[in-house]
Amino acid sequence: MKEVAPLRYGVAFKKAFSEVDVFKGFVRDFLGIHLEIDRVETEKSFPKPIGNIDSRYDLFAEDKNNRIIVDIQHVRHSDHYHRFLHYHCAALLEQAPRFSEYRAARTVFTLVVLISGDKHKKDITVIDFDPKTLNGKPINEIRHKIIYICPKYMTAETPEPYREWMRAINDTLDGKVDETTYSLPEVRKVFDIIEEETLSPCDRARMMDERRNDEYGEEKFSKGVKKGVKQGIEKGARKNAIETAKAMLERSMEISLIAEITGLSEADILHPTEIDSSDCNNDDQMDE
Repeated sequence: MKEVAPLRYGVAFKKAFSEVDVFKGFVRDFLGIHLEIDRVETEKSFPKPIGNIDSRYDLFAEDKNNRIIVDIQHVRHSDHYHRFLHYHCAALLEQAPRFSEYRAARTVFTLVVLISGDKHKKDITVIDFDPKTLNGKPINEIRHKIIYICPKYMTAETPEPYREWMRAINDTLDGKVDETTYSLPEVRKVFDIIEEETLSPCDRARMMDERRNDEYGEEKFSKGVKKGVKQGIEKGARKNAIETAKAMLERSMEISLIAEITGLSEADILHPTEIDSSDCNNDDQMDE
């Protein structure tokens, strides 16, 4: 067994996958492309932002034909499909030299590794930009593609060689791997790069910072969910009380008695429509 840094941490993921052979192997097995590159950039951004967002890519490499983006999403967010679609499109639009040329010089592929999983619980999902006929047949005109990879949901049906990479990422999450069970040399190289005893003090400090940030983000999310549930219960009870008050009014019961039974104020009872309408506003608000 080998003790390693979990690949949930961006510092470990970038340290391993910015190594050229590892990056090329990962791209080869997920995209079937043999890149001709001599470096991988980290925290890549373009000189001029595309639109209103300055997109920044975890890992970025390109040869004369392909522009490859690999991002790790180690905290679960509700918008990651939309976020990385924006990043992908920015990498497309950045290539347009002038208004008369719409064909990008390099095909853009974006690989997103969702370490914490996703609400849809699928191992691999794809946004394929190639136009298709009504019967689903691609016309092979546009090769741009986004692949979302969720190692957590790998199954027996997940095809090789995806499985070995996804299993390796999952394996590191508890800090220990048995490298003898892996055959891909690039995967074994990942384990060597992130081996615990090879990490610098700077690497360890950055991982601790990430861990604190992740825990803080999860705590905020948990508080938001709890608040939403509480609000939902309160609003459900209030709605029931208003419905009960309406029924009592129809039977000509005294307002003071209705208020005592339902816990509503006389104003709530006399103006149920206004109360019900205002009560439905901001149902989904949570702590940011």
